[in-house]
Amino acid sequence: MRQACHRPETAMPIEPMYIAPARFDDPAQALEQVRDIYRNGIEHLRDTFQRYVAGEEFEQRVRACYPFVRVHSSTVARADSRLSYGFVHGPGTYETTLTRPELFGRYYLEQFSLLLRNHNVALEIGTSGQPIPVHFSFAEDMHVDGSLSAERRMRLRDLFDLPDLGAMDDGIANGTHEPGPGEPQPLALFTAPRVDYSLQRLRHYTGTSPEHFQNFVLFTNYQFYIDEFIKLGHQMMADPGADYDCFVEPGNVVTRRAGSRTQAGDDAGSAPPRLPQMPAYHLRRGDHSGITMVNIGVGPANAKTITDHIAVLRPHAWLMLGHCAGLRNSQQLGDYVLAHGYVREDHVLDEELPLWVPIPALAEVQLALEQAVAEVTQLQGYELKKIMRTGTVASTDNRNWELLPKRNMPSTPERRFSQSRAVALDMESATIAANGFRFRVPYGTLLCVSDKPLHGEIKLPGMANTFYRERVDQHLRIGIRAVELLRQERPGQLHSRKLRSFAEVAFQ
Repeated sequence: MRQACHRPETAMPIEPMYIAPARFDDPAQALEQVRDIYRNGIEHLRDTFQRYVAGEEFEQRVRACYPFVRVHSSTVARADSRLSYGFVHGPGTYETTLTRPELFGRYYLEQFSLLLRNHNVALEIGTSGQPIPVHFSFAEDMHVDGSLSAERRMRLRDLFDLPDLGAMDDGIANGTHEPGPGEPQPLALFTAPRVDYSLQRLRHYTGTSPEHFQNFVLFTNYQFYIDEFIKLGHQMMADPGADYDCFVEPGNVVTRRAGSRTQAGDDAGSAPPRLPQMPAYHLRRGDHSGITMVNIGVGPANAKTITDHIAVLRPHAWLMLGHCAGLRNSQQLGDYVLAHGYVREDHVLDEELPLWVPIPALAEVQLALEQAVAEVTQLQGYELKKIMRTGTVASTDNRNWELLPKRNMPSTPERRFSQSRAVALDMESATIAANGFRFRVPYGTLLCVSDKPLHGEIKLPGMANTFYRERVDQHLRIGIRAVELLRQERPGQLHSRKLRSFAEVAFQ
């Protein structure tokens, strides 16, 4: 049962003007109601917080709550059994809270339209009982750290709602969420507070605003790929006929395509004095079907962290492009590995996604990556097999696994990798694929062999520089071509039924 947007044990809080719940059979009108509720709440929080910063005292709690969307279904029937999302799985009441309609408007409109089309029942839009934490109401240019005394900072929690981690866990995505008696079932993988939390983290980790992120994401574990992406991005922006509108770098530095007009906010960005932990770069398109590339650095912890947060943007696919250790004697430095399975010795997702859960290859992504390799290298058939191998990729959290003792040990990494038939080893790919599986984001991996530790071929400075010059540009162009091929797929085909659980949420 939805609670009122206040705590019964305290005096009635100061709230924005109440907008009563209403039913809609037009998705655009439903979205406009969401916008109104959210805008009223955010403006209320910003206004009262600024008054508090200016010294005004409040005796009552200040509160605003997220909008919600709710749908009631009385049947298991739906329009088309081939659908992968856009429907509820059975009779009942389903609900989710919503945030940032100016960012997610296109996405919400699509989800609303599918629910109306597939179930022919009205959508109920109203104000939820979930408070908006005041931190999540701040505009991007609001800085308050130095504006409050220590005493007034301490009083914040008495007057305003702060982020509540209990309202933003991943139980829905992990399949562990159990609604209480009388509570609605979830409509989406993420609640509004969980989304807002990740949007804040994305700014921190990547140095760019969430608005710049695109629906296709490339991850890499080496700066060399980013250097090439930056060079390619600027080359494209010098071409008036380029397929992208602008190129965005950390600090929200925007470079528009030659011949296009500048837009409001383009001059607000500035390069940061130092790069963030996982810098992001964006080749933007007006429909958000461009390419975002993120340097996640080395290790599965970073890979999990960034995909935890990018997942709330509901991208259409993410791909891993990076270097790996080749495990087969027949491989050469510079060969490609297309992952069709993963050995997960990264350990960062063991609690959320048990190791007995298989992480399958997704046909649509596999075909796009293979076709992209063939097109960019201009090799086909047996000749293509000389430079690309499809097989299992192992990911480990131990960068120095080669140094572990081997004598008189019941098991060694080398033995396990051989038993799994792994052909390559890295520290990130299985994590990215597993989190894609967990969050229902299509995923894929194409790696490039940069060393062969089992065969004595390790990276030496001169060899590495030559290898990077020869392969990084080609590898990146393969990844971009794969995105172009995936872009041609219908979203409903790309977000296939293979990623759905028994009782899946309706929102993609």
